[in-house]
Amino acid sequence: MAKKAPSSSALRTVFLCSACGNESPKWFGRCPHCNEWNTAVEETPRASTHPEKHGYGVGAGAPEPKRLADIEGRGEDRRRSGIGELDRVLGGGLVPGSLVLIGGDPGIGKSTLALQLAGALGRAEHSVLYVSGEESPRQARMRAERIALRGAADHLWLHSEIDLDAIAAEVDRLNPSLLVIDSIQTLYVPSLNAAPGSVSQVRECGLRLLRLAKDRSLPVILIGHVTKDGSVAGPRTLEHMVDVVLYLEGDAHHEYRILSAAKNRFGSTNEIGVFEMRGDGLSEVENPSERLLRDRGLEVPGSAVVASIEGSRPLLVEVQALVAPTHFANPQRVAQGVDPRRLAVVIAVLEKRAGLSLAGTDVFVNVAGGIRLEEPATDLGLALALASSFLDIPLAPDMVAVGEVGLGGELRPVPHMERRLQEAVRLGFRSAVIPKRNAPAAESGKGKAASTIEHVAAATLGEAIDRCFPARAAGTTRPSPGPRPARTSTRG
Repeated sequence: MAKKAPSSSALRTVFLCSACGNESPKWFGRCPHCNEWNTAVEETPRASTHPEKHGYGVGAGAPEPKRLADIEGRGEDRRRSGIGELDRVLGGGLVPGSLVLIGGDPGIGKSTLALQLAGALGRAEHSVLYVSGEESPRQARMRAERIALRGAADHLWLHSEIDLDAIAAEVDRLNPSLLVIDSIQTLYVPSLNAAPGSVSQVRECGLRLLRLAKDRSLPVILIGHVTKDGSVAGPRTLEHMVDVVLYLEGDAHHEYRILSAAKNRFGSTNEIGVFEMRGDGLSEVENPSERLLRDRGLEVPGSAVVASIEGSRPLLVEVQALVAPTHFANPQRVAQGVDPRRLAVVIAVLEKRAGLSLAGTDVFVNVAGGIRLEEPATDLGLALALASSFLDIPLAPDMVAVGEVGLGGELRPVPHMERRLQEAVRLGFRSAVIPKRNAPAAESGKGKAASTIEHVAAATLGEAIDRCFPARAAGTTRPSPGPRPARTSTRG
């Protein structure tokens, strides 16, 4: 007896763009919508179902359009999470109905942070449903005991499930105050003929969880894996549909973890939270400047302290530079924690405007503690660290540098100078190299910063270097290494 051939619709496949979700009946090298290369993923489209089964159809309780004047204009009701650094990044706490995505490298501490958040709310007698698609309840219990979640067991529910329909049923039954999904790439919708983690499944699960959060005013935390380029795995539409995108970053060889916001509909994206990874979980670092500077070498050439503003927090970190004669045809330029292109600009300005010949040298730059600096106000500190290593003269150990370096060698003023200097004074610094145009505001600023710290004001980068290294101005420094001599042939 001949077998019935499968229908053409059952065998039909489509190609989805993993970046934007564009659907095409044939393979493509570059997506015609977002122009990204090599993002085509072959999948089987979902079976047709009634829209009401997905929760998107217009039902009896569907919302109706309202005039803007008729909408109640109350402020956002935020719920404190109990973790101060997380509340800082979120903008003050969890907003009811918000969908928060936390991404990061494997083992960086995403699940630990989410479980500590669940435990903090559980201790405040808020019920939390923690859904793990990667661990059994016994394994999650072991991790909870390791991070010492005491007093939260009665209000913390653990559920090992990857079926989103079953998860939604448990939400209806328990009515939690917070839902945690670990991770979004493990969930699946049974009506979709695709594997968990595929573009279709991640997109559909994200849309359903978004609807669940908005309909129930339930904050939902999603944990997402990241790809090699650092973005959350799955379609880019996942980052578009959520309210907040957080990234937990850090060096595997350092104990500090930085929580930053790439997107936040309820607050600023400039705030950062600093944590320390310990044996009992993530610990908040309430005074990151003091912690980052505690192991600093005071009398070492190439070390400079810069004052950066991360959101509303002044942050003092150490920039280390090493300039050495090169043994290669092309000098090396290696940067950790600093944009390599910004480093190239600062080196060019030092050569052209300050008279330091770095063409024949290898340059290595590192920001201590695994911190990444992106603010232009750290240019001056970076330039002084390079000059200090090149001249082999250490900077004063109680000096901090703040200022933006222009292509003409001028020092441009930066905002929030008084707050930066107040943080420097609190940590015991006695002098600050600043742009000359910032000097009047700094000297007339309120607080003890203006009266207890010396302002070394300079108009140009060359002037700042001369004032920080008087021996260079007197011409008693060592000569520059110059370019590597050409190799001569010994063959006849």
